[in-house]
Amino acid sequence: MKTGKKTIALIITVLSISVIAQTHKGFDSQSPLQKLIDGNKRFTDSKPMHVNQTSERRSEVAKGQKPFAVVVTCSDSRVPPEIIFDQGLGDLFVIRTAGNIIDDIGLGSIEYAVEHLRVQLIVVLGHEKCGAVDAAVKGDHAEGHIQNLIDAIRPAVEKAKNNKGDLLDNSVKANVQMVVKQLSSSEPILKEFMHEKKLNIVGARYDLDDGLVTILH
Repeated sequence: MKTGKKTIALIITVLSISVIAQTHKGFDSQSPLQKLIDGNKRFTDSKPMHVNQTSERRSEVAKGQKPFAVVVTCSDSRVPPEIIFDQGLGDLFVIRTAGNIIDDIGLGSIEYAVEHLRVQLIVVLGHEKCGAVDAAVKGDHAEGHIQNLIDAIRPAVEKAKNNKGDLLDNSVKANVQMVVKQLSSSEPILKEFMHEKKLNIVGARYDLDDGLVTILH
């Protein structure tokens, strides 16, 4: 009888380990975009897991990095990618500039992530009430190099003027789509990876009020 109980206990243990292994396997096999969406949901639900933020993870990534996504976003202090997507050390390769504008230096950084780190997803993330986009909408003139940012965003504003609704928010979305197009057609590396279906580039918008990230189509 005792032997039978031990056998049953062993079976239960094996099944439990199997379920845990499958769960972790399923999580690891998630698409990069789904991992970001799920992380953002945890953030908006105020139930973050704070994944990969342990001393063990720190030691692990000290040996090398394997980020699963590139996030191109604004330098705005209210839009920290690791927090709003509930990710941790070594998960995201982040490029941040005011207005999420990309120049040759930014492109080189992204190309490194794609070609050498084998990242398969790039998310261009704009956000509600972006100050850089707002300056372009208002036609402001700025001192120094800030004007370069405004000038880079203006084509998106001109395109957004043809759309119904709030001009600022439409310009934020148009700016994101403009950068997505820029990256998708960037030669020789990004365009080639896109052509070979080894890379996915998507646009998204972050809402400052509720913390929700919406994928733009």
